[in-house]
Amino acid sequence: MFTRHSGGLRLLSVHAHPDDESSKGAATLARYAAEGADVLVVTCTGGERGSVLNPTLDRPEVRADLARVRRAEMAAAREILGVRQRFLGFVDSGLPGPGEPLPEGCFAARPVELAAAPLVALIREFRPHVVITYDETGGYPHPDHVMTHRVTVAAFDAAADGERHPELGGPWQAAKLYYHLALSRAWFRAMHRAMTERGVPSGMGEVLADWPDAAPVLAATTRIACAEQFAVRDAALLAHATQVQPGVAFMAHPRDVEREVWPTEDYHLARSRLPGAGVAAGPGEIETDLFAGLREEVGAG
Repeated sequence: MFTRHSGGLRLLSVHAHPDDESSKGAATLARYAAEGADVLVVTCTGGERGSVLNPTLDRPEVRADLARVRRAEMAAAREILGVRQRFLGFVDSGLPGPGEPLPEGCFAARPVELAAAPLVALIREFRPHVVITYDETGGYPHPDHVMTHRVTVAAFDAAADGERHPELGGPWQAAKLYYHLALSRAWFRAMHRAMTERGVPSGMGEVLADWPDAAPVLAATTRIACAEQFAVRDAALLAHATQVQPGVAFMAHPRDVEREVWPTEDYHLARSRLPGAGVAAGPGEIETDLFAGLREEVGAG
């Protein structure tokens, strides 16, 4: 039985696999949790078909028991971030090659409305004021990430409609839906330029060179200052030890440069039930708080 904390601001962040919550928006989650908000991470799948990306852990016994290992990693990361977490229980779809079918019964092969039902029930139980997930591309073209977007949008709407899934509890209308803008092209470009100017070796030029020209660019409507939580974010990400190799890829750039150049995590406000599109600073201006326009109403400001 899931117990919702009484009163206060509530934030729900929906992800595809264990480790996604720590690589996308983790510092934001840690900041709001530290400030007293009730933060819940939902993980759609167990990451069973994922790879072991850390060579030191790429061993037969780890690969054979990856589902259990990744659940333990998720539990450790959750504690570090100071948030709560729930698995929806779907099976990882893996990353099929071109022309290959999805595995039978996997998350991405489920009908969206059926796959959204457990999330509808959870939204009605937890009653979040704000929901975060990926945009329609999934952030990158993994079928589970794209499916996570579809399921979250469907659940965001269905949870507010009392005529849909009445067996899943009373309706709840979350006030806002945000999309992550994590690891954007602009972020890589800014970090690459800053590192190059400081004489720091940067592997981000290769990432930028391979960036697809057709990749959509959503406008940042919201920037959350969370540089003070970068160390917590990094610790949570490293807790997913099968997925992260220390000093490699995202763990390679100097954190002091990141704090100076890009001290925020950024979001796109996709839906708002608030007047004026929910941008508390005024139309067209950048929000600095996911709960902008809600704090007085909830009584937590």
